[in-house]
Amino acid sequence: MPELPEVETVARGLALRMVGRTFAKVEQRRPDLRFPLPVDFARRLTGRSILAIRRRAKYLLIDLDDGQVVLGHLGMSGRMLVSDARPDILETHDHLVFTLDDGACVRFNDARRFGMMDLVPLAELDRHKLLRDLGPEPLGNEFNGPALAASLKGKKTPIKSAILDQKLVVGVGNIYASESLFRAGLSPKRIAATVQGERAERLATSIKQVLTEAIAAGGSSLRDYVQADGELGYFQHQWKVYDREGQACAGCDCDLAKTGGIRRLSQSGRSTFYCSRRQR
Repeated sequence: MPELPEVETVARGLALRMVGRTFAKVEQRRPDLRFPLPVDFARRLTGRSILAIRRRAKYLLIDLDDGQVVLGHLGMSGRMLVSDARPDILETHDHLVFTLDDGACVRFNDARRFGMMDLVPLAELDRHKLLRDLGPEPLGNEFNGPALAASLKGKKTPIKSAILDQKLVVGVGNIYASESLFRAGLSPKRIAATVQGERAERLATSIKQVLTEAIAAGGSSLRDYVQADGELGYFQHQWKVYDREGQACAGCDCDLAKTGGIRRLSQSGRSTFYCSRRQR
């Protein structure tokens, strides 16, 4: 599933082509995605101008000139692809096709249909059921060491599981949690409540650094994710531990034959990668 850097990259790419433009035509090729699409979705978007495109957690937000906001999620395999014109032949999983007033075409392609789109009044956006319980943005000023430490007090879950909790901090998915914990020198198995003081400061700083670098690299491309222009992300080439089981970690000086290198363990059904020597 695309995580914060991938969604941020898509939002920025879409904004370059869509902000200031108008939906000249909207084609809805099926009645639902993960959930049913809003009633008269295509009609209600047609003729609307786009004021801004932004991100909240892993959600895309498209602000319209009538006070409505398109709330979207890419799901497991969703792509928002921009081209200069509508293709002569659409792909099977192009479920929504947006034609802009300059002739550009934006397709929402989602093979697995775990993505979603809703239309929400701006005044009610923060109260939407998908957004109202979300935690702070990790790249915002409100997320720092003391704030993270306070939110972890009393938590008996492993720290890896804690930072995946979207109520604690948004957008830190599986890949970036492993990478951030490695940089912070914290074991993914450490009890979350023990991450206080300097440990919390290190982790908050690492989360910010990892996400910022991932955005600069266009995110990580594993299976389905591509940027809005169809290009792959490149941050997977900078991973220090994720998906590197048995390999040496960055700056390794140990005997791999004895240590086994980077380890993998399953936490809450997800793979975690870490160095047992450097992470405590």
